[in-house]
Amino acid sequence: MTFIEACQHIDNYTAGHETRFREYGPARFDYPDGHIEADNRLSWFLGGLGRAFGADPLYVHLRRDPEQVARSFVGRWNKGRANIMGAFGQAVIPGPFPRPEEQRLDVARFYVDTVRTNIEAFLATVPNTMTVDLEHAPEQFPEFWRRIGAEGDLDAALGEFEHRHNAAPAAG
Repeated sequence: MTFIEACQHIDNYTAGHETRFREYGPARFDYPDGHIEADNRLSWFLGGLGRAFGADPLYVHLRRDPEQVARSFVGRWNKGRANIMGAFGQAVIPGPFPRPEEQRLDVARFYVDTVRTNIEAFLATVPNTMTVDLEHAPEQFPEFWRRIGAEGDLDAALGEFEHRHNAAPAAG
């Protein structure tokens, strides 16, 4: 969310977070021209993303400390109907139901590593890529801004990184 809030200060692009997450098929990738999208679910649709957009866009891999991500997923294990950890930890990796709590962190770590590895493999096939580590986003964002030819208020965009948007508490 914070990255997209920063992108709201770009005048020559639109930006959104999970704006088409309910769509499937070609509609899943029907973003307007000049749009910046952040959606972790796109990691499941990398082939379709590549088919829809090819090598032209700048593909940005937003990363966060993998251990923090895994702990966050454990904290959301049984929350909501669209729970990727419940699906991954029970169906993709069949196991006891419900998955014992003492296994959940290891399963979440495996999930995070799997998704990250899949993204890195996809990015190796396209020429225009950038990785932004969210812990260092204020230092890396100006490079992103430059690479897309952004116009707007860079200082206001960088100010967004001083706030946490949509922060989820990590599970212990």
